[in-house]
Amino acid sequence: MIKKLLSNLTFWVLIAITGGVLVGHFSPATGVAMQPLGKYFIEVVKLFISPIILFTIIIGISGMGDLKKVGKVGGKALLYFEIVTTIALVIGLAVGYFLQPGAGVNTSNIGQVDISKYNNTNVSISWLQFFKDNITIQVLMFAIVAGIVISKLKQREAILHKLYFVSKYVFRTLHFVMKLAPIGAFGGMAYTIGKYGVATLLPLGKLMVCVYLTMALFVLFVLGGVLRYYKINMLHFLGYIKNELLIVLGTSSSEAALPSLMEKLEKMGCHKSVVGLVVPAGYSFNLDGTSIYLSMAMVFLAQVFNIELSLEQIITIIGILMVTSKGAAGVTGSGFVILASTLTATKVIPVEGLALLLGVDRFMSEARAITNFIGNGVATIFISNNEKMFDRSRMYKAFGKHDPSL
Repeated sequence: MIKKLLSNLTFWVLIAITGGVLVGHFSPATGVAMQPLGKYFIEVVKLFISPIILFTIIIGISGMGDLKKVGKVGGKALLYFEIVTTIALVIGLAVGYFLQPGAGVNTSNIGQVDISKYNNTNVSISWLQFFKDNITIQVLMFAIVAGIVISKLKQREAILHKLYFVSKYVFRTLHFVMKLAPIGAFGGMAYTIGKYGVATLLPLGKLMVCVYLTMALFVLFVLGGVLRYYKINMLHFLGYIKNELLIVLGTSSSEAALPSLMEKLEKMGCHKSVVGLVVPAGYSFNLDGTSIYLSMAMVFLAQVFNIELSLEQIITIIGILMVTSKGAAGVTGSGFVILASTLTATKVIPVEGLALLLGVDRFMSEARAITNFIGNGVATIFISNNEKMFDRSRMYKAFGKHDPSL
C-alpha cells in the first residue's frame, strides 16, 4: 500500500502544492525565489506541445481517409466553442448580479496601485497579428496541410510508419518530464503565495468565492450536461485527469498539462485526428474559465462604483468580450488587457478599477486555467461522439469501469 502510494504522481503533486503553500506563507522571500522551478518546468513541457500537435494531426488526418470529415470536425468545433463560451459569459454576468461580489468593497487602495500600462489599451483586435503570434495555431494549420498532402502520396504508409516511430519516443520523453511535475507545482505555488500572500485574498474574498463557485457549477452542470448527453459521467472524467488538474493548479498554467491531456483523450477513445484538431484550437478559442472571469469582473467593477448597467450596455459588453476573449490564450496579463479594452470601449466603468483586481488575479488564474483545461477536454469528447469517432470500450477501460453493454 505504502509502496503504491509513494509511486503515485498525484500523491507527490499534492505534497508539493502543500509544501509550496507553507514555504510561501512562512518564508515569502524563499517562496518568491522558487519561481524558476515552476517557470522552467512549464517552459520544458511547452517544448512538447508543437511536436505532439504535429504528429497527432498528421497521423490522424493521413489515416482518416475521408478528408471532408476534417473540415466538418473543424467547423463543428468552432461552432461549439462559440456557443459554450457565450453561455459562460452569460453565466458569469448572471451570477455576478445575483451574488453582488462588488457591493461594499473599499476603493481606498485604487490610487495606490500603478495601472498606467493598461490605460491606453485598444479594444480592436488584429486577427492577422493574433495568428502571427500564436505558434499553436500556426503548427495546427501546417499539420492539417501536411496531413492532407501525405494522405495523397503513394509512400503514405512508409511515412506514417516513421512518424509513429518518432512520436512514440516523443511521448516516452514527455512521460519522463512529467515525473518532475511535483517540482514545478511546488515552485509555482510557493511563488504565488510568497509574492502575493494569503492576506491579499481577504478584502476581495467574496469575489474569489463567487468566481470559484461559478466555475465549479459551470464544470459540473454545463460541461457535465454536455457529457451526460452522451452518457458520460463528469466525475469519472475528472478522476481520470486528476494528475493533470493538480499540475494546472500548482503551476496556474493549462499549458503544463496540455500534451498529457491530448494523450489521455486519445487513450480514452477519442480519435487521434479529433484530439489533434480540437484541443489546440480550443486552447485559443474555447476559454470557458476566462469568459466567466471576464464577465464577472465587469459586473464586480460596476457594483464597486455603484454603476447601473443598462440592458443595452450589458449586451454590448457581452458582444465585445465574445471577440476580445478569443485573444487571451497564452498571453501574460491578457486578462487585464481585455478588461481594460472593454472598459475603454464601453466608457461606463473607470479603468482605474483594475487596481482592485491586481492583488487577487493570480489566485483566480488557477480557476480560469482549470476550467479552460476541462472545457477543452469536454469539447474533444463531445465532437468525437458527435462524429461517431469515439471508442466507448476504451473509455471504460481508461476509467477502470465495467462496460454495461457487455
